[in-house]
Amino acid sequence: MDGQDWSLLILLSVLWGGAYFLAGVAVRELPPLTVVLVRVSLAAITLLPLFWYAGHSMPKSFTQWLPFIGMGLLNNVIPFGLIFIGQTQITVGLSSIINAMTPLFTVVVMAGFGQERLTFNRVIGVVLGVAGVAVLRGIDGPVDASQTLGILLCLGAALSYGFAALWGRKFLAGIAPVKSATCQLICSTLIMIVVVSIIDQPWVLPMPGSDTLWALAALAVFGTALAYIVFFKILVRAGPSNVMLVTLLIPVTALILGSVFLGEVIRVQEILGALIIAAGLLFIDGRLISKMTGKTQADSSNK
Repeated sequence: MDGQDWSLLILLSVLWGGAYFLAGVAVRELPPLTVVLVRVSLAAITLLPLFWYAGHSMPKSFTQWLPFIGMGLLNNVIPFGLIFIGQTQITVGLSSIINAMTPLFTVVVMAGFGQERLTFNRVIGVVLGVAGVAVLRGIDGPVDASQTLGILLCLGAALSYGFAALWGRKFLAGIAPVKSATCQLICSTLIMIVVVSIIDQPWVLPMPGSDTLWALAALAVFGTALAYIVFFKILVRAGPSNVMLVTLLIPVTALILGSVFLGEVIRVQEILGALIIAAGLLFIDGRLISKMTGKTQADSSNK
């Protein structure tokens, strides 16, 4: 990765870390599912001009739409819904740390469906991830039902992202990134219109304040549409392994924003849990571990 790759990676971590903060602001005044609907619909509208400018066309049949429907459910509807509901129970920073488990779940899902091997490093990574969540939850402390529920919901979102990776590999390979992002957001919007109309009935809700409206707009435009563009640019330039490194950086942005603007207290166990999960991600990524092991072996040989 060169300097531009790292700059894009840091930008993406700020965009997605900021998305947790913006969602945390919005769910204080609006139902979580309504926030999901606004996020995906405005993001789809934002990406449509780029979709048409790139010369893409909409799928012509239900069969052609089906891969995007599945991706919309697994990559947007389910995880966004679970994370935003979870954020009514836990802090912005904690939800972002839990979401850093996504690559760990992805490894397990891919191995379970025979798409990738479960190597020793990956097993260690998954074990460290579980240990990190245990630290976040608190092993010896009293049972906090709301915090436990929030953690479980965010873990469910990370698992859904793992299945989204599997779905994308099987059904969206070779499809242009902008088309994939736009079409899945359109499908997510249509699904959420039905869900929110039944559950939230947003037309009876009071008009939210200006802070919430700005948060929703920024969440859709910057935390979703622009983030997708940056994500796919890194994917093309540096490959999927390097894109995964963003999960190490997202909690930093979310923790800082939550602490400064929402008054959330950063606990020692959150920092410790985040570091343990980060260590697990480094084992799954493998490159740093391989370099360290290689240097150790070289040193032993010299001696």
